[in-house]
Amino acid sequence: MNKYIVSAICGCLFFVNSFSQTKNVEELLNEIEQNNTELKGYQSFIESQQLENKSTNNLPDPQLSGYYLPFGDNATGNYTEYEISQSFEFPTVYGSRNKWNDLKSIQLQTSYAKKRQEVLLEAKSVLIELAFLQKQKAIETERRTQSKQVFDQIQELYDKEQVGILDLNKAKIAWIQEQFGVEQIESEIQIVLSKLKTLNGGKAIDGFTSGIDLSIEVAAVETLWQEKLSNDPSLQGLNAAETASLQKVKLEKNKVLPNVALGYNYQGVSGNNYSGFYGGLSIPLWNSKNKVKAAEADYEYQQSNTQVVTASLYAQFQELYNRYELMRKKYSEYLTTMGNLNSEQLLFKAYMLGEYSYMDYYVELQFYRNALDRMLQMEKEIQMLQAQLSKHQL
Repeated sequence: MNKYIVSAICGCLFFVNSFSQTKNVEELLNEIEQNNTELKGYQSFIESQQLENKSTNNLPDPQLSGYYLPFGDNATGNYTEYEISQSFEFPTVYGSRNKWNDLKSIQLQTSYAKKRQEVLLEAKSVLIELAFLQKQKAIETERRTQSKQVFDQIQELYDKEQVGILDLNKAKIAWIQEQFGVEQIESEIQIVLSKLKTLNGGKAIDGFTSGIDLSIEVAAVETLWQEKLSNDPSLQGLNAAETASLQKVKLEKNKVLPNVALGYNYQGVSGNNYSGFYGGLSIPLWNSKNKVKAAEADYEYQQSNTQVVTASLYAQFQELYNRYELMRKKYSEYLTTMGNLNSEQLLFKAYMLGEYSYMDYYVELQFYRNALDRMLQMEKEIQMLQAQLSKHQL
């Protein structure tokens, strides 16, 4: 079994080394980020929202009005009047709203960062699945070769009338099953590559060979959580929403101040005219009613929501980390135990010496092969957990 395991591990190391000569995981994810159509579309949406937010701080359009009154007695001549004016909110409102728009822009950026993180986490999960399938294919290919050797040997023994037809048929079925196993894995690899191509905007990944180097290590739980508090877009989004809500309170308080209008007025009749400046103020009696209270209530909600969601995310993070630690411990035990076994070769020798029937040999062989498959599956699960725990690093 040692020879078998070492062969599989060497094959995996070959895949890793050949891959490192082309592109590592970070380079692949960067390429996907640049080409992903969902991210491109979402980025355009973010830009449109930012421009729309900026437009809310524009001045109202200037107004031009005029009167020409030729009808009536007109004893003193026709009356003419026109006026051009510009209205605007109290000047401090624009500064306050501009700060609010900047904070909303930060919210949009964290929203994009969250979407980007989701896409890249999906891409990394696909790469992990691809690495798992490539390793599995290497192992199954070796098994297929061994099954063919066993079948050939039993065929030779059958020809010498040393074994019966049942053993020959079982060996042939085992070989056929291994052939199908390799073909099935190859089909799954093509499916995964298709997913990867879709994530890459319909472009095949350049520089990809046969495997990827993926770590299963993460930092200590508290260190990792502090990193997430600083870098995770979900948590950053909560803080941005809270800060923007506080600025909205300040904005609504500024909007209580009166609006202002300035302009120029001309009045003329029978060669006489009057002209001068126009000014006006709005009286903020009704429009701002309850808006400050509503903004303050929303700010209180955002503060509470930040605490609740952060606590919930921390609980989920702790659960995920505990699963990771348990899985990593079991994987290490599997790796240590499987690395010291030589079961497959010993079983084959015992079978050749007649100590096992073919069926007993096959059952025992499947036990150890299932253990190796389980170890490989555990490696994939650990890598998936590691990817989720460190997704804030994407």
